[in-house]
Amino acid sequence: MEKKNYKEVLNQITTFIFDVDGVLTNAGIQINTNGEMLRTMNTKDGYALKTAIEQGYNVCIISGGKNEGVRARLKGLGITDIYLGAHEKIEQLDEYFDIYNIKPENVLYMGDDIPDYPVMKIVGLPCCPQDAVKEIKEVATYISHKNGGKGCVRDVIEQVLKVQGKWMKSFSARLSD
Repeated sequence: MEKKNYKEVLNQITTFIFDVDGVLTNAGIQINTNGEMLRTMNTKDGYALKTAIEQGYNVCIISGGKNEGVRARLKGLGITDIYLGAHEKIEQLDEYFDIYNIKPENVLYMGDDIPDYPVMKIVGLPCCPQDAVKEIKEVATYISHKNGGKGCVRDVIEQVLKVQGKWMKSFSARLSD
């Protein structure tokens, strides 16, 4: 089956859903002497997430990880729909769709590993970082040129917002004040 061109669906995206480990982070985990797992997130990804929210997009996180520091960081960016400890991600996806009356064809989902596979099979624009596993790359309509934790989230958000005329919109308005 031939994949559709991802650019054909950028205009219909209203919702961004992201995994954390391997997408918002580089999938590496540092463990301190107290056993706490530490992750690194990209500030450019954070800026893009915040901008998407400011422009009226739905933004949701569905992750198998349970780190409350991750939740605090994401809440600080303005994300309110955060599902941690989600091992069957399709359940959280269905719940999120029901709450906000979201249609799968309006969703961009970015994942990097096998737990993301079922979700990626049903959304309108399945995406992954450059360093995603082979099976995820095969189901992705768009593979970012950026690795997980290295700007792949910014890449996809910026493309959608630019196509829809919303990138730099709030920034440009502040400059003209």
